[in-house]
Amino acid sequence: MTIRFDGKVAIVTGAGGGLGRCHALELARRGAKVVINDLGGAVDGTGGNSAAADAVVKEIADAGGTAIANGASVSDDAGVAHLVKQTMDAFGRVDILIANAGILRDKSFAKMELKDFDAVMAVHVMGTVKPAKALWQIMRDQHYGRIVVTTSSTGLYGNFGQTNYGTAKLGLVCCMNTLKLEGARDNIKVNAICPVAGTRMTENLMPPEMIQALKPEYVTPAVIFLASEDAPTGVIVSAAAGAFSSAQIVESTGVNLGHGATADTVAANWAKISDFTGARHFTMGNEHGAHFFELLKNAPVAP
Repeated sequence: MTIRFDGKVAIVTGAGGGLGRCHALELARRGAKVVINDLGGAVDGTGGNSAAADAVVKEIADAGGTAIANGASVSDDAGVAHLVKQTMDAFGRVDILIANAGILRDKSFAKMELKDFDAVMAVHVMGTVKPAKALWQIMRDQHYGRIVVTTSSTGLYGNFGQTNYGTAKLGLVCCMNTLKLEGARDNIKVNAICPVAGTRMTENLMPPEMIQALKPEYVTPAVIFLASEDAPTGVIVSAAAGAFSSAQIVESTGVNLGHGATADTVAANWAKISDFTGARHFTMGNEHGAHFFELLKNAPVAP
């Protein structure tokens, strides 16, 4: 089976370089009309110009594809509205959103200023939410949509000096988990990519030989799959250098200690509480509640 996007329209944010550029080029190669959104700013989000987006549009056009450039900031309401209007005016529909735009402002929590936290949250979280919200009704009306958000191992597991980035990236997993439910009836599938890649954002964090081994195009196959017609929904796919895995939030079986439980009995039973043998992944909050009602049917464990 060859995945194709003929007749489909995709918006890729942060597509002027790195991961976004690779995603956009491959979508176009497989038949999609692509909107190259990129503010053209520095890694920390400052500045901006259209050169990067225009260059990717030219690459696509030179290869026989169709693309247009957009320089809006995904965290700006008016800019996002223009992005969607420009796309609809040009192509009449939007089928795919690859929410890839991001910035870094790394510092240890002790040294981080709140403005650095706000800026990262604005681009990663609201810079995903705002385009998704602007496209949501369009996708509902056409009974088709594919959204891929970009999470990170920092969001899933933490990383020194990236409290702001990690908080934003795990927040996007929560966004995915709800949108997959709300979009299911209208054939809107929402997934997350967790990339490990050598890009402008990571070049100062990795040695040159690792940057070379972790080319961003090695992540793109997973994104293309997650944006395809037969994609799953509500999954996190990690990708690096041609290797792929899937991540989940899971919960232990747990133990019922009864209404008389104290901090001391929690401590005494910690080995059972934290035993992940047979751990489960819940697909919605109600399943978590049902898990606890199930636990409460069992007789309390003696202190």
